[in-house]
Amino acid sequence: MLRREGFGGSLTLVSAENDPPYDRPNCSKDYLAGSAPEDWMPLKPADFYKEYSIDLELGGEVTAIESEPRQAVLANGRKIAFDKLLLATGAEPVRLPIPGADQPHVHVLRSLADSRAIIASAKAARHAVVIGASFIGLEVAAALRTRNLEVHVVAPERRPLERILGPQFGDFIRELHEEHGVVFHLEDTVTSIEGTNAKLKSGATLPADMIVVGVGVRPRLQLAERAGVKLDRGVAVNEYLETSISGIYAAGDIARWPDPHTGEKLRIEHWVVAERQGQTVARNMLGQRQRFSQVPFFWSQHYDVPINYVGHAETWDSVDVGGDIKSRDCLVRYRQNGKVLAVASIFRDVDSLKAEMSMEAS
Repeated sequence: MLRREGFGGSLTLVSAENDPPYDRPNCSKDYLAGSAPEDWMPLKPADFYKEYSIDLELGGEVTAIESEPRQAVLANGRKIAFDKLLLATGAEPVRLPIPGADQPHVHVLRSLADSRAIIASAKAARHAVVIGASFIGLEVAAALRTRNLEVHVVAPERRPLERILGPQFGDFIRELHEEHGVVFHLEDTVTSIEGTNAKLKSGATLPADMIVVGVGVRPRLQLAERAGVKLDRGVAVNEYLETSISGIYAAGDIARWPDPHTGEKLRIEHWVVAERQGQTVARNMLGQRQRFSQVPFFWSQHYDVPINYVGHAETWDSVDVGGDIKSRDCLVRYRQNGKVLAVASIFRDVDSLKAEMSMEAS
């Protein structure tokens, strides 16, 4: 966006990962399931960065941000001067503090490298245990079933995704996965991993040639904290996504911004939000003073069923179901005091877009 808006100065992207920017959501969707080849993963062709004079510093870690003079310090000692800086350090998976969780067949999923490691494990495995019934955990479960592994999901809640989508949707998601052979162990937890066995609190033991932990993520705030920017369960930013230090912005999983639609400060860990915030930051770096007011959106893929979600509802006092969830044709509205805060849908793309436009206008 900086280049599209006419910025002609130096532009450097530093990433600790060794892969150039890629389609991160696909790490738990088609690529993990084996239905998308790896050459689909890069966001841009290799010559894009040269064409637009974008310096990629892959395998590099910024360890400090100095304010006078303004420069980013890399772990290798190199310093990169800046006038404007974007913090987009994302989040890292929560790892379970249980015995045996550090074994090589126990995986988390955040990066393309993680996804490759899970695929490699799956080729030699028969029995998989997924710890956590999060979106990531269930997408992994679907992908591993597509690869014909036996899959057990262990999670402490009564229904998968009930906190986000409500009980009816939660029941549907459980039934959908059970139709595809997933076995659930709900209201239970893994207490230890002993070799290729997962021990549960309930006393059961599950065979586990491979284990994937999907119990949430934490925002990566260490660099922002060292830089001295204000934190608020994330990096606090204003409506222009600028931090407490002028000229330093934050976007994506770490940014907590004032949302004009709910009146709350939100921090949302979804791809489309991060992408749109990055575009807004680019414009604001160039002095356009554009408020970030777009409605959050994400999607999740479970076998051949896509779930779209627009808006953000931490809590709600009523749920309206239009259509039929079990028939995979629905639009579900989550309301608080009569106001629609969020909408979830299956195969109702036009209605979902209309709901997004209505929220944008409110």
